[in-house]
Amino acid sequence: MSIDLARLRQSLLAQPPDGAAVIEDGATQAVLTPAAVLFPIVRRAGGDTVLLTQRTAHLRDHAGQVSFPGGRVEADDASPLATALRETEEEIGLARSHVELLGYLPEYRTGTGFRVVPVVGLVTPPFELKPDPFEVAEVFEVPLAFLLDESNHQRHSVHLRGALRHYYAMPYGDYFIWGATAGMIRSLTERLVVS
Repeated sequence: MSIDLARLRQSLLAQPPDGAAVIEDGATQAVLTPAAVLFPIVRRAGGDTVLLTQRTAHLRDHAGQVSFPGGRVEADDASPLATALRETEEEIGLARSHVELLGYLPEYRTGTGFRVVPVVGLVTPPFELKPDPFEVAEVFEVPLAFLLDESNHQRHSVHLRGALRHYYAMPYGDYFIWGATAGMIRSLTERLVVS
């Protein structure tokens, strides 16, 4: 299944979010580190997919987790789009020339201290990837239809830092997609349902 690109664009923000935010359970109003990720939708003949990474086990932040390519905003980054594209090139070697901007999701504020701008982009094959072995254990794709199907969105709870936290998860084969990544996928799902 391929998504209707006009409908997808309509459901997204045309500019980086200014005040619109999804706040993860456990996120505080403390100072948050700005970051951006690329939500890469890959056009495949058999149906659109989403490109995700599995982070290496030794990393300080989010070790071993499934995530979108992206990271902290650096001083030289002109915009969230610039951050997302730079980080994607650094992490998985996907050239920015392969990414067409579709729009933005509301800022996602995490319980781990980040305020993340999700940049939704269309990636058209063929393209080459060269994952950074220090940061990325694996790059894989999941059917977009699976991720947008609310019947695959599970609610979980965990006791963390003395409080009960709730989060979404979307298990797919051997992959456990959860936390901020699942939350951003859920954000897109909800916007598509409304549009």
